[in-house]
Amino acid sequence: MAATILLTVPAGPAAADDVVELPSVASVLPSGEPCAKASDDKAEKQPWTRQPLGLSRAWKFSRGRGVTVAVVDTGVGTDIPALSGRVEAVGDAGEDCVGHGSFAAGLIAASPGEGVGVAGLAPRARILAVRGTGTRGETTPERLADGIRTAADRGAQVIYVGRAVATGKDELTAAVEHAAEKDALVVAPSVPDTLPKDSSTGKTVEPAPWYWPASVPEALSVMDYGPDGQRPEKSPPARNADLGAPGDEVVSVGPEGDGHYFGSGSSLAAAHAAGAAALVRARHPEMTAPEVARQLTVAGYPDDPPRLDPYGALTTLLTGKRGRPPEEAAAHVPAAAPSGPLNRSLIVAAAGGALVLLVAGGAVIIPRGRARGWRPAGAPDPAAAPTAEGAPDAPDAPDAGASAAVGEGVPPAGGR
Repeated sequence: MAATILLTVPAGPAAADDVVELPSVASVLPSGEPCAKASDDKAEKQPWTRQPLGLSRAWKFSRGRGVTVAVVDTGVGTDIPALSGRVEAVGDAGEDCVGHGSFAAGLIAASPGEGVGVAGLAPRARILAVRGTGTRGETTPERLADGIRTAADRGAQVIYVGRAVATGKDELTAAVEHAAEKDALVVAPSVPDTLPKDSSTGKTVEPAPWYWPASVPEALSVMDYGPDGQRPEKSPPARNADLGAPGDEVVSVGPEGDGHYFGSGSSLAAAHAAGAAALVRARHPEMTAPEVARQLTVAGYPDDPPRLDPYGALTTLLTGKRGRPPEEAAAHVPAAAPSGPLNRSLIVAAAGGALVLLVAGGAVIIPRGRARGWRPAGAPDPAAAPTAEGAPDAPDAPDAGASAAVGEGVPPAGGR
């Protein structure tokens, strides 16, 4: 079904002749609807996503060469010029009746064509097409889990999953953990693009508190936003997302030909994040999958959640290494300082300082000592006349025991 989309012109606000009609892509084909065909229309202007993603700057550092991104979805067409020679299909995943998997693959890795503004984030990456749905887009947790495992076993470094399902926690957790053991980063939408309808009532089901596989700790969970920086009003609420990325009113390729489609949803935001992960893995092959995920989130534009910044992820250096715990203290005797002019100068200076302190202290202590007749502090004056009880003349003279205790460094009663 055709729809109108407004494409942003880099030089200024879009004009009337910058409006182009493109067919929309769906994640599931309704009953009776034919397979998606090649689009006859092209988006010649740069889409709005080009600016926030900063592709021109990011491509100076990486284009994803040498990285394989698995697309676990409806399949990826093998007759797409923008992906020519870079798609490997597992089984029948080279056929895409729905078009969603091809669209996502284009967001990840489509090469820019002459006179066309549409391009994927990692135009030198390879695509491994793995079927995660039925031919018309219907899926189950078991299908998705099998697709993730297959992608990991085939050596994909990044695994994009185009679905978010409310069930299948155990199966999908095990599959993502299997991928993590093989150092593959799973990237998935935090919520479905649209909420399904109840088959018995026809009403839209309530949003689930968790969706899988995005909620597995080892997966990178991604939510969408549109040209205005917001999510569509009627989109499912996104919870627990690790990263935000452009996903609404985005443009990419169809299942065949060189025409374009447009679409919206968190699944398309996840495709952008998967492409960025490919850029990082190509530039930093020494990074593990968790380190790549951290690179994308920590280097993102500040927001809640952070927003994808491929250029920042490629140029920001994150140490992130844990320091060693302190070792047990041990007695340490410093080595004798070697003799030399500097050490002799330091010794002379230290001796001079000590002499100054000694003279200054004597100037205070000697007169006081003479005045007391060199008696200890607090001792009675033998020349003073005693009272009837024999107590010293000073009524508030300190107790000898208390004086001794304070002198030894013990705090007096009532002290700290």
